[in-house]
Amino acid sequence: MKQEKAILAEVVIGQEKKSLQELASLASTAGATVAGTITQNRSRPDQRYYIGEGKLIELKALVEKEGANLVIFDNELKPSEIMNLQKDLGVKVIDRTGLILDIFAQHAHTREGKLQVELAQLNYALTHLTGKGVELSQLGGGIGTRGPGETKLEVDRRRIKKRISMLKKDLDDIRRHRSIRREARRASLLPVAAIVGYTNSGKSTLLNALTEAGVLVEDKLFATLDPTTRRAKLPNGWDILLTDTVGFIQKLPHGLIEAFKATLEEITEADILIHVIDSTHPDIEEQINAVYRTLEDLDSISKPIITAFNKIDGLTTNLPKTLLNKFSPAVQLSALKRTGLDGLLNAILEHLRGSMIKVEFRIPQSKGDLISYLHDHGHVLSKKYTGDHCDMKVEIDEITAKRLEKFIRYD
Repeated sequence: MKQEKAILAEVVIGQEKKSLQELASLASTAGATVAGTITQNRSRPDQRYYIGEGKLIELKALVEKEGANLVIFDNELKPSEIMNLQKDLGVKVIDRTGLILDIFAQHAHTREGKLQVELAQLNYALTHLTGKGVELSQLGGGIGTRGPGETKLEVDRRRIKKRISMLKKDLDDIRRHRSIRREARRASLLPVAAIVGYTNSGKSTLLNALTEAGVLVEDKLFATLDPTTRRAKLPNGWDILLTDTVGFIQKLPHGLIEAFKATLEEITEADILIHVIDSTHPDIEEQINAVYRTLEDLDSISKPIITAFNKIDGLTTNLPKTLLNKFSPAVQLSALKRTGLDGLLNAILEHLRGSMIKVEFRIPQSKGDLISYLHDHGHVLSKKYTGDHCDMKVEIDEITAKRLEKFIRYD
């Protein structure tokens, strides 16, 4: 199929006009060529087309002039609005959510990823059914039509609901298996740091730089959907587990957050968050705020966060100190050039050491590995063997203390 030619459209409702740059990046990632853009400010959406009828005439003229076969709105459109627009424009119309879902469909490679994307697409389709149903294949395929089967999507409500129910069961099984793996990681007592951030900020590049993980790295939005966990070593010899996660974005569709619960639990279950930021991006604080809003949605905003300002090799001026102080503790690095990585590892170590507490443990002598671990990762203040137990008073980080909670003496 030849590359699609798209016109980008945005209706700004009661707010300051924003750039369509991100939508253009999304369209490019999906495989479209952007032929033009159109923006309208309105106090409220038009009831039939979302965009005003006068602006619609202008949009149609632009589509015909550029020979475009696709219009992408940076808004969320109702099914009736999409149908009316397609009828009047004579070309396929999709909204922001449909575009993001298409990108996810292209980048889902594992069974888990494909199941999560299909669930999100079916939930989206269920809210966009009109009349007796619409076969997406009649739009000519391409962006906005990829997903289950990639040929057509049956829009019978009963069938969709049945398939959604099956997908949820499959994903529940995956969540259980993931939970078992996380329990195994907790049994290793190692702290877990989840690498989070805006899409294309360099999260996978950072994981590769710290662990030689070999995760796919592309200069595209949402290049990585599936989480990868690898072990890294801190400057004092301690080990830590690092998990790469799916990138965030402005107005991330809620359906994706719901569908990707199994993946996003890697964030909610982590001990520390490493927030990777593209220091070269012109809207850096806007991207930071988008990440923080998503972390709030995941109830993870209260976790310890170490901010990693990445891509400093691409800066022509230094980052403002006010920005660094605002998101402290912060480090500056280039994951691509592998500079500043020691600063990040030291910041993680400093956090762990800063959370040291004094705890009294009663460890069975049969658990000699735990006794050795406490010696290696804590400061043993006293130790006494009594019968088949070892009573130890140890200065240890809170994460390890929580992992060993069942061995804490409270008497």
